[in-house]
Amino acid sequence: MSADSSPYTDLGRPPLRDSGLRRALVRPGGLWREIEVVAETGSTNTDLVARAHAGAPEGSVLVTEHQTAGRGRLDRVFTTPPRAALTFSVLVRPRVSAARYGWLSLLMGVAAAGAVARVAEVDVGLKWPNDLLATGGEERKLAGILAEVAPSTTDSAVVIGMGLNVAQSRAELPVPTATSLAVEEAACVDRDPLLRAVLRGFADRYRAWLERDGDAEASGLAAEYRARCVTIGRQVRVHLPGERILEGTATGIDADGRLTVAAGDGTVTSLSAGDVVHVRPSTGRAGTTP
Repeated sequence: MSADSSPYTDLGRPPLRDSGLRRALVRPGGLWREIEVVAETGSTNTDLVARAHAGAPEGSVLVTEHQTAGRGRLDRVFTTPPRAALTFSVLVRPRVSAARYGWLSLLMGVAAAGAVARVAEVDVGLKWPNDLLATGGEERKLAGILAEVAPSTTDSAVVIGMGLNVAQSRAELPVPTATSLAVEEAACVDRDPLLRAVLRGFADRYRAWLERDGDAEASGLAAEYRARCVTIGRQVRVHLPGERILEGTATGIDADGRLTVAAGDGTVTSLSAGDVVHVRPSTGRAGTTP
């Protein structure tokens, strides 16, 4: 390996090692079964969906050091510098009603928010449905999450992917509304302990959710999500399919994980999808802090 191709040429962005992650996270009776780190791929979600179709087991985790064609909500495509972000996808096969699958991306958001708050010591909140925001000052996006139901030859499968900005400088961020843990002067910008904390947090909440047959209220997931959601109480503009726009006050998150929005005429709409913009700071609701 040449010096230029070595993952250790940038010591501020050390590589991840799947062997260490497996030793820390793969346990008999635990959720995580397979953890693989690849140097580069287009999209970890795309790759893991294909593996799910081929019968990959629940608890498969795919991490990449460099994602070249990451996909977000509304088919947005993005790239990050090598080893600057924590980019991974997980595969689960939940034996619950498919109507409750929508909670899985929110579950990942709660796990990620808890991990970042604890390990990186950054104030964070969740913008519905599952954007992770740094909330210590002006709200800026730290991470995005995308869940996809994967066609499978065995049990139903869901792939949940996340991209967390870790070591990017401000100049490396794609838009002014984005941020990274480095920019936020986080206590930790080491991706290894961050990934371990996210996966452990996800596994704990997923187990509790399954034990309650996917009931987010009974498992405590809904309450935990609402406590971290900085969209509740805000004036919002929601861009809906078909170029429709809904404006109003976000009044809550219902038992199905949908955002409820009260318009000026008094009508209340429950949304399962949409691109939310926080129109102005909340009055009377504090931002979420850990």
